[in-house]
Amino acid sequence: MGVETPGSQSSLHRANLERVVRAVRRSGALTQAEIARTTGLSAATVSNIVRELKDNGTVEVTPTSSGGRRARSVSLSGDAGIVVGVDFGHTHLRVAIGNLAHRVLAEEAEPLDVDASATQGLERAEHLVKTLIAATGIEPGKIVGVGLGVPGPIDESGVLGSTAILPGWAGTNPRDELATRLDVPVHVDNDANLGALGELVWGAGRGAADLAYIKVASGVGAGLVINGQIYRGPGGTAGEIGHITLDESGPVCRCGNRGCLETFTAHRYVLPLLHSAHGPDLTAPRMVRLARDGDAGCRRVIADVGRHIGSGVASLCNLLNPSRVVLGGDLAEAGELVLAPIRESVGRYAIPSAARQLEVVPGALGGRAEVLGALALVLSEMGDSSLLDGSPAADAPGHL
Repeated sequence: MGVETPGSQSSLHRANLERVVRAVRRSGALTQAEIARTTGLSAATVSNIVRELKDNGTVEVTPTSSGGRRARSVSLSGDAGIVVGVDFGHTHLRVAIGNLAHRVLAEEAEPLDVDASATQGLERAEHLVKTLIAATGIEPGKIVGVGLGVPGPIDESGVLGSTAILPGWAGTNPRDELATRLDVPVHVDNDANLGALGELVWGAGRGAADLAYIKVASGVGAGLVINGQIYRGPGGTAGEIGHITLDESGPVCRCGNRGCLETFTAHRYVLPLLHSAHGPDLTAPRMVRLARDGDAGCRRVIADVGRHIGSGVASLCNLLNPSRVVLGGDLAEAGELVLAPIRESVGRYAIPSAARQLEVVPGALGGRAEVLGALALVLSEMGDSSLLDGSPAADAPGHL
């Protein structure tokens, strides 16, 4: 009698339960009206399902307001499971611990020697994760998975491409190596995609179904969100906006082409333009601070970078027609000094209808975007069945 057949009432009910759990898991917290809009289920069905999920401990319901009216906010239970985010940058390692209700429980960053090998970096990550887990008193068995961010393209097998910024990492499989060290499932993606996910779930991308997150740092990349999902392409290289050609006679790029967008905007090419005025130790954050304080040279360089980024964004607009572009990385701190030139270029080079629909905004999360995106990656990749059937980490060894 307990067998579910396709199309039966029990299988339909199960599918509806999973649909509601999926919507809440991806958004963090939704009102019942938002769940109905997101899932296409009727308000009455959603109300019944939320009551059932609350009774079995899968979700928490708290009073809130929506549009000035009283409402009920639904989120996954805080003790339903734990997710871990690990972000490797050009000069840092950042780790965050969160729960399935999208609450960040602990977070810490430390400098990372840029010349460190993959083994050294992963050892540091393992140590920092275990330290934070111990400090928060979390049972390792509660961990659903780890999201891992790296600054370079990842192929479908999890191998880091040769154009990665971190030397000594090319050709490694950090996903498998970290999974072995921590004995939990690991999901990996590049920093631009995770920045897009972080801003989509927690920051300046909230409410946008189609957006591009642009990160300008040691390289230039874009994380693309289409219909609420990260678009990676079949080989994982979608969003390599840094290699749009701006000038066929321009500087030779590390990819082998000439005049790529990256050669006009990445820190390694831009900061030397200011060395004569500010010395060889100038950093991107200091360049931005100087520009905000009125330094004419820094303002000019940032404006030029903005115009070049705008050319690349215009190409994205013409191809994908996103509703929002979020600028991440250190440059976002320059505010209108960089955003106004981006908008100017978009207005000049994009199809007018696409340009009119586009909103260009600074990221809201700063340097935290990628590590929060790593948490969101686990939340988006994990299944829903385990949440309905018991502990989400029931199948994970969890031997931290």
